[in-house]
Amino acid sequence: MSRYSYRKNGFDFGDFEITKREILASISIIAVMLLLGVLISSKISEYQLDANEIYNKAVKIDNTDLFQYGMDTNVGNAFVYGDLIAVDTVTYPEIGGEYMYIEKVKEKYTKHTRIVTYKDSNGKTHTRKETYWTWDRVSSEDKRCDKISFCGITFDSNKIDLPNTDYIDTIKESSHFRYKYYGVGTNYTGTIFTDLRDQTILDNTQFYINKNIEETVKKLESGGRVVLFWIFWIVLICGCVFGFYYLDNKWLE
Repeated sequence: MSRYSYRKNGFDFGDFEITKREILASISIIAVMLLLGVLISSKISEYQLDANEIYNKAVKIDNTDLFQYGMDTNVGNAFVYGDLIAVDTVTYPEIGGEYMYIEKVKEKYTKHTRIVTYKDSNGKTHTRKETYWTWDRVSSEDKRCDKISFCGITFDSNKIDLPNTDYIDTIKESSHFRYKYYGVGTNYTGTIFTDLRDQTILDNTQFYINKNIEETVKKLESGGRVVLFWIFWIVLICGCVFGFYYLDNKWLE
């Protein structure tokens, strides 16, 4: 059975109705929003084109000598391909191993309650209190190596954003407490895009794991920002139009 009905002056959806005047007004809203979207997306495209020009002009480096020379001579923007290695390593005694970074998360097995709604065999609605248990994070601590080597040159570890952590192990302290460990390994290969000057690189330089220079350039030059913007903008337009319909727009009468 249809959830809405047609009327002479619009559509009735039960909770709210849409009049013909509201439909005409919403067309104007959509037109204005689309115009704004075109203007914003054009700015995003211009920014991407400017960034692409920077990427294309950047120096491409894949050996230690050129890397050091680029920093010594303030060569500027550069893509550098090489191995990212932990010079010193960290760990927790209870799990052993060696890592660039390691996190220890304490979790507690916690009791929760919630109200559940259900229907019986006769279709009558009832509610009941339900109990359930989950492992909840209560605290954490971590360790990070002091020095890393990239493309044969040693830096402080904060110079490059380390790869994402992987799960290592879980150790139970008791029936209600446990520790989960996550870490970053000691050796990776990939590419960075950074500014070479003053005999160093930028702090928190992004590391593109398992990508060579060409793959990194292609990733950075992709037009994904425009696509993501339009997905967001269309959802926003739909939300605005729905909100407009839901309001009591007596001023249109």
